[in-house]
Amino acid sequence: MKGNKLTFFILIAMVLGIVAGYIVHETASAETIKSFAGNVKLLGTIFIRLVKTIIAPLVFSTLVVGIAKLGDLKTVGRVGGKAMLWFISASLVSLLLGMFLVNFFKPGSYIDLTQADNAGLKDLMSKTSEFSLQKFVEHVVPSSAFDAMATNEILQIVVFSLFFGVATASIGEKAAPVIRTFDAIAHIILKIVGYIMNFAPIGVFGTLAAVVAEKGLSIFKFYLVYYAFFVLGITLLWVILSTVGLIVLKGRMKELLLRISNPLLIAFSTTSSEAVFPKLTEELEKFGCKSQIVSFILPLGYSFNLDGSMMYMTFASLAIAQAYGIHLPIGTQLTMLLVLMLTSKGIAGVPRASLIIVLATCAMFKIPPEGVALILPIDHFCDMLRTGTNVLGNALATSVVSKWEGGLENPTTT
Repeated sequence: MKGNKLTFFILIAMVLGIVAGYIVHETASAETIKSFAGNVKLLGTIFIRLVKTIIAPLVFSTLVVGIAKLGDLKTVGRVGGKAMLWFISASLVSLLLGMFLVNFFKPGSYIDLTQADNAGLKDLMSKTSEFSLQKFVEHVVPSSAFDAMATNEILQIVVFSLFFGVATASIGEKAAPVIRTFDAIAHIILKIVGYIMNFAPIGVFGTLAAVVAEKGLSIFKFYLVYYAFFVLGITLLWVILSTVGLIVLKGRMKELLLRISNPLLIAFSTTSSEAVFPKLTEELEKFGCKSQIVSFILPLGYSFNLDGSMMYMTFASLAIAQAYGIHLPIGTQLTMLLVLMLTSKGIAGVPRASLIIVLATCAMFKIPPEGVALILPIDHFCDMLRTGTNVLGNALATSVVSKWEGGLENPTTT
């Protein structure tokens, strides 16, 4: 009942945010709109920052406990291998789907070259170097565990946690007090999650009101075809993922979707998959996934299993090429897919992270990077869909691996 109430309030907040933003966009001056958007967006910023404060300690504590409970290195390797098999397969399907849709429907040819957001492009270009191939190793291997936690570098935290967890498991009984301590910390943080989630509707309202106030609903007039084809792609991806889920989870697939509906809605409306990591952890355990599997797979998924983002990166990169009339042979496109597989690992689950990868990829393949400005005006609405899909993909991966590892436990009733 509490979860249903929160979902209801989030839906109301979404509607109110869109209405408030539209009224301001239509009636206020440009200066007032800018001021309103900047101020109301703070509500969403506060919510996301509150959640981000608990991500590092939650990932570290749950992953260490999860690995320690899994036991020996053989078990860790087996579970990790199954997870990576899912991640790589899902990523390839997502990338290929985006590539197929762009080549078949050619959405880039409908993009209006006069609607570029050059101001937003400058902000993205300042961050591009962070996600180049040259920097890949730096995003994987931490130079300091404390720095990784301070900056919420999830992949680096995962790497350190893997070493810490395996070492903890290897010393046996001596590590029992440490495991109990981290287990207690994880439960305390999950309790904090419940407090923070009560602020979700206010954060959702602020995020949507700011976007609509600045852009207005008329943005869809220019990008209707582009957005419609992307919606089609996301729908097909959901069908593929859900079908695989039905095959593996059978009758419990519907139950899983109901259980994660709240995290899905928050991710969709805030465009931040990080914002739902703690809540998703809690809901998957209530669904019946083994806690040690959730603790191990979910943090890995946030770096290696971003299905919605993967599809969008090929979709956007190739659409930009089409907008400029650049023909890319299929061989070049497949090479681009492999590059995206590498450069996308470790990107933050925050708004517009995917666009930074698109920007770097365009430059690498001689596609005008300025073309990213063409899709910026509609990107927030695309980001809502791809973020929600990322959450679905990670929930499915965790549930499927849990099933492969001996079946799902009886769900926890709430």
